[in-house]
Amino acid sequence: MEKRTTLSLLFFIKRTKLLKNGEAPVYMRITVKGSRADLAVNRSVNPDIWSTEKGACIGTTKEARMLNTYIESIKVQIHQIVNYLREDNAAITTEAIKNSFLGIEEDNRTKILELFSEHNEKIKALINIDYSPETVERYDTSLKHTRNFILSKYNRDDLYVTELNHEFIVDYEIYFKTVRKCSHNTTMKYIKNFKKIVRIAMFNGDITRDPFTNFKMRLKKVDRGFLSEEELNTIIAKDFNNKRLEQVRDCFVFSCFTGLAHSDLKRLTKEHLVIGTDGANWIKIKRKKTDNLSSIPILDVTQQILDKYKNDDECLANNVLLPVKTNQKMNAYLKEIADVCGIDKNFSSHLARHTFATTVTLNNNVPIETVSKMLGHSSINMTKIYARLLDKKVGQDMKHLNNKYSLAEV
Repeated sequence: MEKRTTLSLLFFIKRTKLLKNGEAPVYMRITVKGSRADLAVNRSVNPDIWSTEKGACIGTTKEARMLNTYIESIKVQIHQIVNYLREDNAAITTEAIKNSFLGIEEDNRTKILELFSEHNEKIKALINIDYSPETVERYDTSLKHTRNFILSKYNRDDLYVTELNHEFIVDYEIYFKTVRKCSHNTTMKYIKNFKKIVRIAMFNGDITRDPFTNFKMRLKKVDRGFLSEEELNTIIAKDFNNKRLEQVRDCFVFSCFTGLAHSDLKRLTKEHLVIGTDGANWIKIKRKKTDNLSSIPILDVTQQILDKYKNDDECLANNVLLPVKTNQKMNAYLKEIADVCGIDKNFSSHLARHTFATTVTLNNNVPIETVSKMLGHSSINMTKIYARLLDKKVGQDMKHLNNKYSLAEV
């Protein structure tokens, strides 16, 4: 096939088809080897500021600048389409360029959203086998946002995977941070989901260039906080006179002394209670998120909470040990608890897991290797995210140095 193709682009207006507002519709003419195709570009302009010779607006008004920028972006897109057709050894014709620009499928090339949808359907068949329902839901949400991004950015229902490039990924990131108002870390999670789809396309041979080359995916370190010993004791001792808040408090405190995440706390049953080799009661449960085993000795405070709900009607009906509500409700009620207890912190279910790692264990001289085992982490590096040493603990650790070193008396 020829490596060079004679391509001509012309932008013009139809002065004989003025709209009701007096503006003329803008058209693009694609010409390849004498064959041409005209199509509207969904823009109109005041005929007085249009230059037929330049095929663009004249002047520096906002209207002129915006339309000229739009026309330039179309030119770039058309040349990208020609490059993709050339790389795929496809025929470069006016019809092929026009159909690609309009998103009309004319061949068997893989499309982004189609591949994304196919991936999501496959993992739905593996719910509770290889994927949790929450993970599948996140991929569905990612697909929805990707569809909205493509529609808003390219005014098309889908794109070919061969159209993916570095610019797409950068604009994808900007979309989440500006239009969706997502934090940096949340944005990176969505991009990570999309990157999996790109890897599938590369593995299938649909694309040979990785659009993520030179794109750095880094999470920002976020301090999720934790409760101090005084704050934890305040919550434990508080009399709420409200069954709903009392149940949420008990479940939260249970997590503070076990490190269990909400998803694992919610499915805790008698089958997860075992007698350890030391003869004491233990919780042994595989984490829903990672399938790693968490082994946690049951302390007196957690045993008291288990005993409190062993005959609870709701727990018996659902065959669970604790009346754990949905994560959304738990987080909402925990904010009420924080207000009632006068604690100015961003409460959530996950705050308990950080409190367990920091206040309850590490700052009471429990080795980080032991904490890692109880949290169900596969490596110490994961546990370090939770590891914080309070000033009180640092002071205690350094106190013995007072009598060891001193300046000589002058």
